[in-house]
Amino acid sequence: MLQRRHAVVSVGLTALALAGVWAPAAQAQDKPKVALVMKSLANEFFRTMEDGAKAHQKAHAGEYVLLSNGIKNETDTAAQIKMVEQMVAQKVDALVIAPADSKALVPVLKQAVDKGVRVVNIDNRLDAAALKEKGLVIPFVGPDNRVGARLVGEYLAKQLKAGDKVGIIEGVSTTTNAQQRTAGFKDAMTAAKMNVVGVQSGQWEIDKGNTVAAGMLRENPDLKALLAGNDSMALGAVAAVKAAGKAGKVLVVGYDNIRAIAPMLKDGRVLATADQFAAKQAVFGIEEALKAVKNKTPQAQMPAEVKTDVVLVTK
Repeated sequence: MLQRRHAVVSVGLTALALAGVWAPAAQAQDKPKVALVMKSLANEFFRTMEDGAKAHQKAHAGEYVLLSNGIKNETDTAAQIKMVEQMVAQKVDALVIAPADSKALVPVLKQAVDKGVRVVNIDNRLDAAALKEKGLVIPFVGPDNRVGARLVGEYLAKQLKAGDKVGIIEGVSTTTNAQQRTAGFKDAMTAAKMNVVGVQSGQWEIDKGNTVAAGMLRENPDLKALLAGNDSMALGAVAAVKAAGKAGKVLVVGYDNIRAIAPMLKDGRVLATADQFAAKQAVFGIEEALKAVKNKTPQAQMPAEVKTDVVLVTK
């Protein structure tokens, strides 16, 4: 009798366990799965982006499931390609990506689209020619990087005089947003008749930005300003300026408005940056992807571009 009573309890617990495990799983299957694949999570900008996405999913937990991941360093394109393949293997409904390379990610994204995954591009725009070659329409949801960089450059130019020497520290040169930010900086410097002595890649990273800045300062003792394509490289440039004994003599500007730059804006070590609202960028992309999934909009009929804001930030 005792054995029978144990059996009933055991069955009851199993039934409860099944109810607890399988019911939510069934509900989760009813919700679209959205994958967010970012660049380096060592960069505060992308950690802020991920935090914003997670907060949005938490507030809309009944609407979708979020899977997020990012590579270890800005140039590890192969790891990001593998990450996309893994997300597609997990049968996500949509993929929102900040590509590490504007061209190299296109083939794997084509594979995702061919398997029915809706793909949305954020942060770094995919190469238009590479997309055309694959017959792909992938919406870019984000700001105009050239406009944002020009705003920063124009503000810097007001503190300089015509003919002053300036250097540009570019992000990863194969990325469209790095190219666009450099173009925006050049637009402003050309209009103000500044002398751009060089453009070198700091690969979006603090240490590499520091190395490039130090080299530019050595080669150009009369350099007046450094324009960094993101705030991580600007942090490296600030350290290089200090090490060269030129604090207050060489101006530094950045792009992204990460938290670490705020005290530097306040005390003048960094003159200006641009804010493209990292916490909202992934959210804008997720919302566009969810809309396409909900409305069953084919990839080819999704909009080519959805513009978001970018603003100048100063002291």
